[in-house]
Amino acid sequence: MFLELERVEVRYDTSASRAAVDAVSLGLQCGEVGVLIGPSGCGKTSLLRAVAGLERLCAGRVSIDGAALGDFSLGLHLPPEERQIGMVFQDYALFPHLSVAQNVAFGIAHLGPAQRRARTREVLDLVGLGHAEKRAPHELSGGQQQRVALARALAPRPRLLLLDEPFSSLDVDLRERLAQELRAILKGLKITALFVTHDQFEAFAIGDLIGVMNKGVLEQWDDAYTLYHRPATRFVADFIGHGVFAHAQIVAAPGGSIVRTPIGDLSDMLECPLPEAFEGGLCDVLLRADDIVHDDAAPVKACIERKAFRGSEFLYTLRLGSGERVMAHVPSHHDHQVGEWIGIRAQVDHVVTFARQA
Repeated sequence: MFLELERVEVRYDTSASRAAVDAVSLGLQCGEVGVLIGPSGCGKTSLLRAVAGLERLCAGRVSIDGAALGDFSLGLHLPPEERQIGMVFQDYALFPHLSVAQNVAFGIAHLGPAQRRARTREVLDLVGLGHAEKRAPHELSGGQQQRVALARALAPRPRLLLLDEPFSSLDVDLRERLAQELRAILKGLKITALFVTHDQFEAFAIGDLIGVMNKGVLEQWDDAYTLYHRPATRFVADFIGHGVFAHAQIVAAPGGSIVRTPIGDLSDMLECPLPEAFEGGLCDVLLRADDIVHDDAAPVKACIERKAFRGSEFLYTLRLGSGERVMAHVPSHHDHQVGEWIGIRAQVDHVVTFARQA
């Protein structure tokens, strides 16, 4: 493992009952991109700062390529400037009085003038700004300024790159494009990176592995497909994607078991738990919007309570006759009205159940 965190803990107030980062363990192979995602205050930026050396560990260990950067048990804390880690921040942190080239060259002052100029041109070309080296930061767009910040972080050839919500101040379309370009750059350079964002789509576009954090705890560290289809906890299931939890009951069936839900029986012979997994077989089943199919011939009917236009589709919020609600992605040419009753059926490939909540 190239980057390894072992039960890392960060506290800002030693008297507080809850740590900002609580016993987090994760790892990245060389060249992998990891993403931390979660609600505000969940600890993702605190964890990033601990890796950078900007926060001291209260427990645990951080290592790169087997060498410890911080180890609480040994009293080891390597200063940030000795960790060979590049950082890209949300606010760019560019020097307004320096040109683009001077900003990029700032972190490689140890190189000779010719080497410094060559490396500056190299990384600016890499981020598509070779033409702008003499311009001032304020003459550039927000997306271009963020590219300069990325070039500056890459210039010293860091062992690890840390990015703290670098695209959050940009518009949605630009964020998505820059996220895809950033991944291509990182993969081309084979740089290991850890990225913090609050945007799920950004996380899916960039990350090889994604960690969902909640109240300082890393709830799951997995690839995007597994996070979405095999959430390890109820929080992850609720946080990722659109969906609801519906009351259900698991009952025995030939060859396995089935889950009885308000929209019909679900079965997944490989994954569906046995009835004894929950008391009386009673549970909550995760029904994502893409698990619900609009079918006017279906016996189950639901009333459209809300709809949100998403271009190629609508996101419908539907109320069943029982009063329970589900969500559904429906092609946008199926433009039904709020208050209209439509037929729906389940098309669930992965049955995900949790202990029932009131």
